[in-house]
Amino acid sequence: MTYRTIIACFGLGLFLVLVSSGGVSAYHSYLLTVQQLKGGLEKAATPSTKGFFLIDVRSSQEHVTGVIPGTDMNIEFREIRARHREIGAKLDDHIVVYCQSGHRSNIAAETLADLGYKYVYNVSGSMNAWLEAGYPIEPARR
Repeated sequence: MTYRTIIACFGLGLFLVLVSSGGVSAYHSYLLTVQQLKGGLEKAATPSTKGFFLIDVRSSQEHVTGVIPGTDMNIEFREIRARHREIGAKLDDHIVVYCQSGHRSNIAAETLADLGYKYVYNVSGSMNAWLEAGYPIEPARR
């Protein structure tokens, strides 16, 4: 065996050990900045033609305090596995999730990706970053 083959085998073995022991996390959702989200929202002629689903995964109490314009619905992050079909998305549709800080939406994004959705985006910093950037919010629809 050559030196390169030995190193490659060692690397593969280490990878398999880490994966089997849970030492490697396999994130399979994407991060989106609030600037990217705002740009995507601004490109759409109407909120319904934006080309993605925008989901607020905060609690209903947080949701009623205001939402990012274009928000399609509110599903609390703990309920996303049970209620994901309510979004109406196909597995290859784009879904953007946000919460207050980005932590709960990361959990929701990974859950959706685990369910087979291919294009799931977590808004980095979420509502806090949106407000910090000076972007407007709108009242939640009832």
